[in-house]
Amino acid sequence: MRGRRGPRVFRILVSTDNLPRARRFYERLLGCRGRLVAPGRVYFDAGDVILGVLARPLNGRASRSMPTEAIYFATDAIETLHRRAARLRCLSTERLHGDPESPMGEVCVRPWGERSFYAHDPSGNPLCFVDARTLFTGRPRQVAALRRASRT
Repeated sequence: MRGRRGPRVFRILVSTDNLPRARRFYERLLGCRGRLVAPGRVYFDAGDVILGVLARPLNGRASRSMPTEAIYFATDAIETLHRRAARLRCLSTERLHGDPESPMGEVCVRPWGERSFYAHDPSGNPLCFVDARTLFTGRPRQVAALRRASRT
């Protein structure tokens, strides 16, 4: 339905066992300052969405689960972010779906057409950075092209 929009994501939270380390990591990787908004909580502006980094409680009462899939960031500066991630030694060493042609830590074009790379923050939260010119958003034209490509 054109023109009709559902709710929008405005904040995503990840947890960490070392908030000062995580804050430094994200400041270096994202190239922007985080802001302490409450004890144990730092926010980073990531476009229209806030990335919140939360300290896990030391008493273990309220454990937070890690995302099972990556948090995806769109960027116009993928090479810059890749260099930062390499310096931080956080690039993924895995292969996408075990495919040797698709190393997750390298900037390359994925089967669905996105140019991206994958990394992990110091607490193991998975991250993905996608060239904004290549975003796969699931629009009908993109899905049809993906289906055609998978048949060849």
